[in-house]
Amino acid sequence: MAITYMTKEGYKKKMEEIAYLETVKRPEISRAIAEARDKGDLSENAEYDAAKEAQGMLEMKISQLKDMVANARILDESKLNTEEVQVLNKVKIKNLGNGMTVEYTIVADSEANLREKKIAQSTPIAKGLMGHRVGDVVEIQVPSGLMKFEIVEISF
Repeated sequence: MAITYMTKEGYKKKMEEIAYLETVKRPEISRAIAEARDKGDLSENAEYDAAKEAQGMLEMKISQLKDMVANARILDESKLNTEEVQVLNKVKIKNLGNGMTVEYTIVADSEANLREKKIAQSTPIAKGLMGHRVGDVVEIQVPSGLMKFEIVEISF
């Protein structure tokens, strides 16, 4: 599995999610399986089948999360700077095609959330901005074509 870069906060959230799934959701599903089993004939018991499927999905999710945190590298936020774009920077960019200005925080893939304006480091825009400085004009190939952005500001 690939290395996942995370903030301390992101790592803590993943660990809390694992604990919740193991201590709350796993026992709930076990109870549902036991209740369905108590109803008799398992060959035609849709509740039992659904509970077993939910159990499989839950165990898969727990396994994926454990793999992710096992391969996590915690980013040292004290070593970040704003001279050039890097993971955890907030970047204000101006789209030179339409004049719109947007601001994104570049985060680890596991912490991306577009509603919070957090884009994954693996996205074309984040990759295209990495290593550039304020004032640079960057051309980035996105699914809709080639876009030009000017880096207006880099901050935390």
